Amino acid sequence: MLFSKLKPAAPIYWLIAAAGFTWSAVGILLCRLAYGWLDTLVFRAALLSGAAGVIGAVVAYHFVFSAIAHKNIGRLSLFPEKACFFAFQAWKSYFIIVVMVALGAILRHSPIPRQYLAVLYLTIGGALLLSSLHYYVRLWGLIFPKKP
Repeated sequence: MLFSKLKPAAPIYWLIAAAGFTWSAVGILLCRLAYGWLDTLVFRAALLSGAAGVIGAVVAYHFVFSAIAHKNIGRLSLFPEKACFFAFQAWKSYFIIVVMVALGAILRHSPIPRQYLAVLYLTIGGALLLSSLHYYVRLWGLIFPKKP
């Protein structure tokens, strides 16, 4: 009883907005780090690495991240009118987030050349950014439902 009063309940559209914003923010952060690393390279190397990262992002979006976003949106859509705000991601996803942040820190402090890390960061960041659009489309549909 006490814990239910402490649970920060929010409407479903806030959960979808929070998920979309989180995916966008992390995607932008990763792309920004990659840009900073690519900016130090000669133009041709930066262009090739950047192109590889963008192609990787489209592939990762199409085959992995888009499906994850749709699955999460479907899960959120099954909630009642209000749910715990922190449920915008599945609970097991929080563990994955911690692992990914730790892996990112390890990679940034590794001897791997930044040019190669930029490709990986662009791939993941771009895929997250593209996949976040699914949340915004769903949010738009909730806020402005189609009239029959």
